[in-house]
Amino acid sequence: MSRIKRHIFLIVGLLILAVLGLISPRARAANFSASLDRDTITLGETATLSLTFEGGQPNKLASLIVAGLQFGTPSRSFSQNIDFNSGQVNTRLVLTYSVTPQHDGEFTIPALAADVNGQQLTSQPLKLMVTKSSASPPAGADNGSQIAFAKLTLPQKQIYSGETITADLQLFYRQDTQLAREPQVTGEAADGFTVGKITGDNQGLVQIGNAVYNVIPAKIALTANKTGTLHIGPVTVELVLLVPSNDRETEQFFDPFGMLRRNTQKQLSVATDTLDMKSLPLPTENVPANFNGAVGDYQLTATVGPTNLAVGDPITLHVQISGRGDLGSVTLPDQTALHDFKIFAPTSKVESSDQLGMEGTKTFEEIVTPQNADVHEWPQFSFSFFNPADGKYHTLTQPAVPLAVHSVGATVMPAITSAKNSSPENQTPQDILPIKENLGTPELKNAPLIAQPKFLALQGLPVIAFLAALVWRQRTDSLANNPRLRRQRAVAQLVAGGLSDLNQFAAKNESREFFAMLFRLLQEQLGERLDCPATAITEADVDQRLILLGASPAMLESLRELFQFCNQARYAPIQTRQELVTVTAKFKKVVGELQSLKP
Repeated sequence: MSRIKRHIFLIVGLLILAVLGLISPRARAANFSASLDRDTITLGETATLSLTFEGGQPNKLASLIVAGLQFGTPSRSFSQNIDFNSGQVNTRLVLTYSVTPQHDGEFTIPALAADVNGQQLTSQPLKLMVTKSSASPPAGADNGSQIAFAKLTLPQKQIYSGETITADLQLFYRQDTQLAREPQVTGEAADGFTVGKITGDNQGLVQIGNAVYNVIPAKIALTANKTGTLHIGPVTVELVLLVPSNDRETEQFFDPFGMLRRNTQKQLSVATDTLDMKSLPLPTENVPANFNGAVGDYQLTATVGPTNLAVGDPITLHVQISGRGDLGSVTLPDQTALHDFKIFAPTSKVESSDQLGMEGTKTFEEIVTPQNADVHEWPQFSFSFFNPADGKYHTLTQPAVPLAVHSVGATVMPAITSAKNSSPENQTPQDILPIKENLGTPELKNAPLIAQPKFLALQGLPVIAFLAALVWRQRTDSLANNPRLRRQRAVAQLVAGGLSDLNQFAAKNESREFFAMLFRLLQEQLGERLDCPATAITEADVDQRLILLGASPAMLESLRELFQFCNQARYAPIQTRQELVTVTAKFKKVVGELQSLKP
């Protein structure tokens, strides 16, 4: 027996050594990278620098010293996992630094060197733009008395007419508050700007004085459409916040069972200041002849085909203009001087590579046809634009493309020859039956399918199935795109099931469970009618907002009476089944009136 045990231990040991041999020698190659959570911030805000080490930990790291930037103490995040398929050990260490600028301007965090497992690795340099706030935070922001505010900043003071830039919009709301719904930009006044897309970014935290605020950054695409002094703002943002409440009287009345959160819903409208920017006209010197107003930085690619064709055959001109700028306003140069070609109206398509639509590719497809055989090439194609970065005009060209155009020759029609019969005329044909002169009386054995009712009914089944599927799909899409209707149906189902529970609790004379269920049903029904979280119902919602929906005084009085029953149940519970049945009937009547209100 001992000999068998020794063999077993030997086999297990060999397996363990084999697994260790597969895992330990194959560590993942080391990698080092650096990144910033934002490349543009306002003076007074803080950015986050992340140094990521994969496949090992640094033995030595270069010091972080940049004039004008203050780096905080790093926090560490370490993870390790084993890929048993490849036998690799994957390690990941992230060092996170807070970066606080001392003044505005453009900063460069240089390439950082690190010694990882004996390898000398270097990260890429990073750019950080710090803009000076155009306006100070509102009064009370430094001590937290200001609940929410918004700021708008522009990246530069001057712009060329037709140039596209991005404005930074920041929404601040106090850290102890919560968003009840997504903020909405309801207005953006702009004089001289064409306002494009608005995109949001990741939410962060910022400290202003002694107060901490949540900040939601967003970017707005702006294109100057005239010269002179332009104005942007105020930009108005609507938001609904859940603000902590200290109204204990309201809590005791509406929260007898401690089910409500202690906060109130507050709807706010915040607006930014108005900012000015000077718009410069495009230079009038050295303007290319084919310049048609394109402003930005672009690249050109053009192809022509086919190149061997006949007069009148179509040629497809495929043009791609890629880069950064207002791609929607980019057009092809004027081609009316090409007299040897018939040119049809081009089609275009824009594919954006960023969320704001400021970078991407615009593709043109144009059909042209040569009008004579003297055409030997498609002429040189050029596109001109003005680049605001260097203040100069640029022209991109594609060389001429040789064409082989030949005339349309006469087509020889094929000769039709009659087949000659090699058989003698008096020869009797074989295998041919004589013509039947008397065909007899035709008989119709079965009615045609088109006249049979069963056949017609079967043809109608696919149409009926299609219409039913169409109606079902429309109802499903309507319900998926209408969260208000989904909540209304869910609450109606909850109330219907709750009424059954109330009747059971009343029959068993379970007073405490009865009023707990009653209070929850009141919360859910009021929250659905007022379009707010069920746990955010306050006395003001019952007294004011229901009146705006057309609630009668009698219904409000009955509603208050039901809440009083719930509050009093803690101290003087109703004992008789008849009293609980009476309360159930009153609740059923009130719920019916609430559901009839039009929100």
